[in-house]
Amino acid sequence: MKEILVLNGPNLNLLGKREPEIYGSLTLAEIDERVAALAVDIGILPRFVQSNVEGVLVDELHAAMRWAEGAIFNAGAYTHSSIALRDAIAAVGYPVIEVHLSNTDAREEFRRVSMIGPVCVGTVKGFGWRSYTLALRALAELIGEGGD
Repeated sequence: MKEILVLNGPNLNLLGKREPEIYGSLTLAEIDERVAALAVDIGILPRFVQSNVEGVLVDELHAAMRWAEGAIFNAGAYTHSSIALRDAIAAVGYPVIEVHLSNTDAREEFRRVSMIGPVCVGTVKGFGWRSYTLALRALAELIGEGGD
């Protein structure tokens, strides 16, 4: 069974309470449960990590080089500002899919620029919690599991 990292950045621990009109009413734990259920069905083993600290996110990307076939990454606000995360994604050697709950292109101007997008294999955004399951299906295809 192939393993993947599901990595979440700042403020995503507040999902369900934080601006539900933008981010939805599900908590991060509930999203993780939905991803885990689908992952079992398609033969993927996810590891879930959330941190509000940029350096911890970099460390998690690096550590996953030892075990992960790929990653799904919602970098939150760091998406728009972190060259360190961009460089980490470029360095790890496994495919990373950028994920966002909201359609960042339809929001504030500063959210329309992604520092990490150019080094990710793709981006899924605007589908709420389903962005994660769509990204999981795509990543499974990329790493050779669950291909129909």
